[in-house]
Amino acid sequence: MIMLDSNIVAVALPTIAQDLGAAFSSVEWVVSAYVLTFAVGLMPAGSLADHYGRKRFLMFGLVIFTVASVACGLAQTSWLLNWARALQGVGAAIQLSAALAVLGNEFRGIERVRAFGFWGAVLGVAVAAGPIVGGLTTSYLSWRWAFLVNVPTGAILLTIATLDVEDSKDLDAVELDLAGMASFGSGLFFIVWGLIDGTSDGWSNSLTLMKLGLGLGLFILFFLVERRQSRPMIDLDLFGNRSFLGSCVAMLGYAASAQVMVTYLPLYLQNAFHFQPASTGLAMLAYALPLFVFPTVGARLALRVSGRMLLTSGLILVAGGNLVTGLMANAHMPYPPFALGMLLIGAGAGLLNGETVKVLMSAISPERGGMASGISASLRFVGIVIGFAGLGAILAGGAKSRYGELTKALIDTPIFEDGENLVTSRLVAGDVESLLRGLDLTRQDQFREIFRASFESGFALLLLSAAAISGAAAVLTYCLVCARATAPLHGSRESSPISGE
Repeated sequence: MIMLDSNIVAVALPTIAQDLGAAFSSVEWVVSAYVLTFAVGLMPAGSLADHYGRKRFLMFGLVIFTVASVACGLAQTSWLLNWARALQGVGAAIQLSAALAVLGNEFRGIERVRAFGFWGAVLGVAVAAGPIVGGLTTSYLSWRWAFLVNVPTGAILLTIATLDVEDSKDLDAVELDLAGMASFGSGLFFIVWGLIDGTSDGWSNSLTLMKLGLGLGLFILFFLVERRQSRPMIDLDLFGNRSFLGSCVAMLGYAASAQVMVTYLPLYLQNAFHFQPASTGLAMLAYALPLFVFPTVGARLALRVSGRMLLTSGLILVAGGNLVTGLMANAHMPYPPFALGMLLIGAGAGLLNGETVKVLMSAISPERGGMASGISASLRFVGIVIGFAGLGAILAGGAKSRYGELTKALIDTPIFEDGENLVTSRLVAGDVESLLRGLDLTRQDQFREIFRASFESGFALLLLSAAAISGAAAVLTYCLVCARATAPLHGSRESSPISGE
């Protein structure tokens, strides 16, 4: 439910804008407001769940998320919808931090391997299904049902949580680290806000630089505050644990080079192959099916190979998949060979989905499960935001450069308002037809081909950059994560050796 709502509305944004009579720039915050409050709330929510009880916070988060979903579905203005989405992000952060902490506390040894393998499979399906479900819901029902469907689901989950989930907390949590929560939350808020707006406002824009600078300053303050706390929200000494640090690198690399493809691959399929939304959903199965299958494969392999090998192998598969798709895009190849790369990305992402969380959480004692789940989920979403912003800038830069090369020799290039910057923004958004209006048919055919070639060139650069990110993460993960500390359990029902239990 949480992961579906992080991207289910992306394909519905034009419909929402039309229905509410809002500018497209306003409804873009339907996605951004959710991601922003979600990312910011994860660590404080995990700490609060450790302190007050994970079952209580799981139910609290479910109530907030469900109520916010009703508000989203009934919103009559973009302003109300954006604020409801922000509240929904808060509820998502609370329930995800609590849910992962419950999972880590409930299971040990081989049961933990199986639990996180299943969790990874469910997460993979939800991430990949978001655009498909969003498109079908918008086409055949209404965009409002993308939110209202959470109401019965939330009611069912509240009933299950009440009856079946056992409560747990950190018995050593005497007082809350309020200074750490405030400095970390506000610092991450400004960093994520700056990254979200940087792609549209420009990275040299004074407001963008101010947001990023404030975020960096608050993170420095957070570091100083945590060093003085007897029971900090984040135990900074954990980063001296090489396996923990390596799992953090793996999570960031996975999110920034594989999970972001849930948004970028549909864009390529529609722009390069001219697939309709329904066809795009079917074409995404090459990426989605391995996300469902490979977490189970990873759980079985975890009985035979170390966590280091699984994490490294997953990142290598993602790097190989991005490399193949990048080469296919650059060579203007048809869908079947391009789909091979998508399969490899999905397979690597499937291995990493549960394993990254399992290794990271196993390095932290179950008593601080809220902190562990908060770190895990925060890294995932920060990686997605950084990857989305960075790769988006690479896509725009590559498309703009190629467009300039292709039109440089033309004597009578059409003059578009705002020049190449407008062309680039429309290309990246997939809005080519608005650029072609007003041109005669011959010129339309000529520039449609120029726009296609420009987009493919930029996207190939994006994919090759993603391959470099996951490749570098694979090397660092292999060097940092200890094979002995993440050794396979060989079917034992004893607790994980990483946590020292």
